[in-house]
Amino acid sequence: MASPSQSSPALGAGATTTGSSNVTGNTKGSGPGGSSSGAGSSATDSATQLLTKPRLQELVREIDPTEQLDEEVEELLLQIADDFVENTVNAACLLAKHRKVPKVEVRDVQLHLERNWNMWIPGFGTDELRPYKRATVTEAHKQRLALIRKAIKKY
Repeated sequence: MASPSQSSPALGAGATTTGSSNVTGNTKGSGPGGSSSGAGSSATDSATQLLTKPRLQELVREIDPTEQLDEEVEELLLQIADDFVENTVNAACLLAKHRKVPKVEVRDVQLHLERNWNMWIPGFGTDELRPYKRATVTEAHKQRLALIRKAIKKY
């Protein structure tokens, strides 16, 4: 059990890049069926789950060795993780379909994660440097700074 749980991130990346050569099958087939079967049968879900209960408990022990999760909390966290992966794969498939390619690429997953979750996973895709985006300074902010500087000069 330890080896499948350790390979779950790699499995997730592999499943999105190689397992979805049929773009239309992933976008249409996993919509309503994926969300309803997640709460129903645990026998079929355990075969397709990326995060298992033992791996979840191992992650919790890494954070705090004395912490114990309730059964309901474990189920909820596993469902959230499955939903996150399913939504990410569906969105990546839609992006690949929009680009009119038959295969999901890493950049499809990256684009979805960056735009919707503000996540950037280094080490995948391009090696470009990601510049820090400075927030634009508004006129009102400049006026407030001027008032602060003016008040400081008085003292």
